[in-house]
Amino acid sequence: MATKEAKAGAKSGKGKGGEKGSSMVPTSHKGASLPVLVPRLRDYYVNTVRERLATQFGLTNRHQVPQLSKIVLNVGMGEAIKTPKVLDTVVDELAVISGQKPVRKKAKKSIANFGLREGQEIGVCVTLRGARMWEFLDRFVSTALPRVRDFRGLSTRSFDGRGNYSMGVKEQMIFPEINYDQVEQIHGMDITFVTTTDKDDQALALLRELGMPFRGDEKPIVVKH
Repeated sequence: MATKEAKAGAKSGKGKGGEKGSSMVPTSHKGASLPVLVPRLRDYYVNTVRERLATQFGLTNRHQVPQLSKIVLNVGMGEAIKTPKVLDTVVDELAVISGQKPVRKKAKKSIANFGLREGQEIGVCVTLRGARMWEFLDRFVSTALPRVRDFRGLSTRSFDGRGNYSMGVKEQMIFPEINYDQVEQIHGMDITFVTTTDKDDQALALLRELGMPFRGDEKPIVVKH
């Protein structure tokens, strides 16, 4: 049977140690009742890009029109083999950039020459979908890429033959969310844009319509299907 102290604590909202149980209940913020705004880039895709792509490729079924599925950000840190704490900073920076908690990646096998052990954390990855994906792409195209030194456009030769585009970023400083004074080590990252189509020409047209600044003097690799 419950003691008198326990019953009294339950009525007063206090638990063990005299702490109030009500402090654990999340409180709603002032904007909780407001409608969630649709990312402007997604709205632009639905109202403009989708129709353009359907006309360009002669697609009569709306579900055949290519669209962006997810964006994957990946950071590999070889220094983590000797200094595991270096990943803590990368996790924090990637969380600020993406607005989502990253996942630590572990080595699948041991490599004696590099001093790598199976299961050791050597990288950080985050996968964006939905609203976060659209918002990241919007910020990446309009704010981050223009900050790249001597930027002359993206290569059209980085498609994988299945409608996905991958590119590398040399330093995280191009993202305005990163405070330069708090950076301990400059590192790059790989960004992969995954689409719903398996054709590179359709994926190129999609990303170009969404604002990706590709170089016009390069011809993409044509893969026969």
